[in-house]
Amino acid sequence: MPLSGLFVPLVTPFTPGGDLAADALERLAHDVLDDGAAGIVALGTTAETAALTVDERSRVIDVCADVCAQRDRPLIVGAGTSSTAESQTMVTSIDRRATAALVVVPYYVRPTEQGVVEHFRQLAGASPVPLLVYNVPYRTGRPLAAGTLAELARMPNIIGFKHAVGGIDDTTIEFMSRALPHTTVLAGDDLFVAPMLVLGAAGAISASANVATRAYADLLTAWRDGAVSVARGLHDRLAPLVAALSAGPNPVVLKAVLHAQRRIPSPRVRLPLLPADPAMTAAALDAC
Repeated sequence: MPLSGLFVPLVTPFTPGGDLAADALERLAHDVLDDGAAGIVALGTTAETAALTVDERSRVIDVCADVCAQRDRPLIVGAGTSSTAESQTMVTSIDRRATAALVVVPYYVRPTEQGVVEHFRQLAGASPVPLLVYNVPYRTGRPLAAGTLAELARMPNIIGFKHAVGGIDDTTIEFMSRALPHTTVLAGDDLFVAPMLVLGAAGAISASANVATRAYADLLTAWRDGAVSVARGLHDRLAPLVAALSAGPNPVVLKAVLHAQRRIPSPRVRLPLLPADPAMTAAALDAC
């Protein structure tokens, strides 16, 4: 199943009492697919994965996998830690209903770039599903050079990247110019989806698309169809919304907006995150 188009990294809805709201997650998954998403991402950063229990993570995957199976859409499942051994355990036991595993570059420990290469070589060799490398240096503390990204792209069982470096920098331009035909690059920064499409990205993984699924799907469709002015107009319209949704840590404002829209049962997030300031929520609702 090709990984192109819009993928929505779903929030994890909680009940007012703080439990996993599986029914709301199922509705949200159907909603984003109805609004034009090509597929969904389970257990991404936006899902507050680090704050979920093992049982909750399993339940989230079950719900998302069932929806994707019903709709014949691809499912990407987040995986990986800063430990190679633990990451290998995660990917080898990943649910076989997943189309791909989204595996983050090892964070916090700041390995060498060759250490990152060897980390992914081991995981790619062990994983029963293809891997997407999640390159997000402002979270991991480990930037990767274009040559390192190209080396990862040549590895068997690595099919692409979620590229989220916080801008369009020299490394991004060089890497995209060297990207192999079989390598899928998905834009990972909501604000830079349109520029990444210009450089050759096949789609996007967009947290803001939890709220603005149709607009992001339309942007990608317009670019694919050559309607550049339409795509640019959608980008310009989405930029203020992205700024408003990014005013607090991901996904606190997203969840506040989804709750205000009566799409999830509460705006609750789990510590160390705190609920969105009401002014942030109001600004985001105004930008919708």
